[in-house]
Amino acid sequence: MPPTLPPDATLGDAGEFGLISRLTELFPQGEQVLVGPGDDAAVIRVKTGHVVVSTDLMVEGRHFRRDWASAEDVGHRAAAQNLSDLNAMGGRAHSLTVGLAAPTDLPVRWALDFAAGFAAECDLVGASVVGGDLTAADQVVVAVTVLGACTSPPLLRSGASPGDVLALAGRQGWAAGGLAVLGRGFRSPRVLVEAYARPHPPYDAGPAAADAGATAMVDVSDGLLADAGHLAEASGVAIDVHTAALEIPEPLHAVAAATGADPVSFVLGGGDDHALLATFPDGVALPAGWTVIGAVSAGSGVTVDGAAYEGETGWRHF
Repeated sequence: MPPTLPPDATLGDAGEFGLISRLTELFPQGEQVLVGPGDDAAVIRVKTGHVVVSTDLMVEGRHFRRDWASAEDVGHRAAAQNLSDLNAMGGRAHSLTVGLAAPTDLPVRWALDFAAGFAAECDLVGASVVGGDLTAADQVVVAVTVLGACTSPPLLRSGASPGDVLALAGRQGWAAGGLAVLGRGFRSPRVLVEAYARPHPPYDAGPAAADAGATAMVDVSDGLLADAGHLAEASGVAIDVHTAALEIPEPLHAVAAATGADPVSFVLGGGDDHALLATFPDGVALPAGWTVIGAVSAGSGVTVDGAAYEGETGWRHF
């Protein structure tokens, strides 16, 4: 058993290996793990299918703020954005590694709560944290690598064809509405603030889309139009989004009325909900949870209701 630390202990008090020993206790290992945390590298058993891998970063002050979200929420978000990337390939995550850089005066409680949230999100898909690293830094930085498998050929961004339909799964625009609220110093509508703090990706929708014959797919992390643009560019097609098909929940109307924004703009340009966009052959029966919101044609670029969109299309990293 690691030595007991006072409730107000910091990372500097615990030390690297003292903290690792506590974090390891929070991450049970799945059946695919032959060697988990504690060695130089993890060893994962792959039985069938294709191995898929993705990496994401979260930087304090750019991707999250500790005064806007609890440590547990940040843990859920860090896991969700990585699990969603594999979901967008039509696969399922099974193993993750986590790198955490943080100030030495960060409370140990924050790190443990972050880990608890991270583990709880991973548990939604049956994934395990199999290793990672810790170091000191001036701000909190989280680096996550996720591994998983696709039992059918992975769904790429490059498979859409003219004549396909564009479909959406998962809620979209909620996190953008929450960010707009927080940016103005408010905490209501609470449902939108909570959506920004802790996304709810449609984890079953990716494999279901692959099984139903989807031709291309992408995770909506930066913005619906921005990520539709990635599909259009990779596939060499044009995509038109139909706003009449988009669901605009009442809380977004409330925020739009208070801020003078168009409620549709939250859905079109918002990210961080980790919904899925996919293209399907016209006439294919869509899986539960998928809704047709547009069309694919010959050409290039993304339009909205047949015209160029003048608003923000999504998040820019640089």
